[in-house]
Amino acid sequence: MFGAGNITEFTHFILLGFSDFPRILMVLFTVFLLTYITTLIWNLCVMVLIRIDSHLHIPMYFFLSNLSFIDICYVTSTAPKMLSNFFQEQQTITVVGCAVQYFIFATMGLSESCLMTAMAYDRYAAICNPLLYSSIMSPTLCIRMVFMSYMAALSGSVSQLVAIFQLHFCGPNIINHFFCDMSQLLILSCTNTFSVQLMITILAMIYGVGNALLIMISYGYITVTIMKITSAKGRSKAFNTCASHLTAVTLFYTSSVFVYLSSSFGSSSSFDRFSSVLYTIVIPMLNPLIYSLRNKEIKDALKRLLKKRGCF
Repeated sequence: MFGAGNITEFTHFILLGFSDFPRILMVLFTVFLLTYITTLIWNLCVMVLIRIDSHLHIPMYFFLSNLSFIDICYVTSTAPKMLSNFFQEQQTITVVGCAVQYFIFATMGLSESCLMTAMAYDRYAAICNPLLYSSIMSPTLCIRMVFMSYMAALSGSVSQLVAIFQLHFCGPNIINHFFCDMSQLLILSCTNTFSVQLMITILAMIYGVGNALLIMISYGYITVTIMKITSAKGRSKAFNTCASHLTAVTLFYTSSVFVYLSSSFGSSSSFDRFSSVLYTIVIPMLNPLIYSLRNKEIKDALKRLLKKRGCF
């Protein structure tokens, strides 16, 4: 199509993906496909298990169920297109399709960041105010916290979507990545992107630094409370209730910060693409595993389900 000033704008992008590794394309496809399927199965199992077992109908697992839902949407925003491109000669995606893909990806990523903060508050209430936990973390508050996580994420991603449609693309249309990342779109834009970059920086401060700070404050109070527990067994039990969430938070933020910092310099190396796989595909697969391996309640719920089905 044609824009103002007789500048030709294209209607699609070419995603290079991992086409510069022709010798290991089938290996990469197999690994990514198995990882994607595993992610779907594990997160769906967590959601179903929490839904059908009444012992898990408590705030912590309500948040965990929503985290699994977010991870399914998060990985599905990029993985299917990436996998299908392994068999395409020309790995194209329309400008609108690119914007929609990034919108879903950003919405789920921001939702996870906000939900991690809600889960940190839940752990704070459970450890620092155990006697008032039931009244503090009421079903109404839990639903509101999850709803606000989605709404806050939606507002952030909508503003980015609007910004994408304000950009004009009239130069090279090759994205050296496996999905439509904002940093790559800014590189390809032939208009001034300062305002968009400023907006992304502000959003990163609000959703990234802001949520990380709230989580750190929560765990600061949790650490002080745990240190006041006199028995070693009590301290160990209190710490174990937070270990899974703390591990998931650490993985999520360290990988996101690393990729964000590398993309801020306009880098599009093979290393950046493979590192992006970590937070777009691998971490959504690891989250249900992290929350299940050291969680006695989930293990017991799984045993009850298997016993009910006649497996034991």
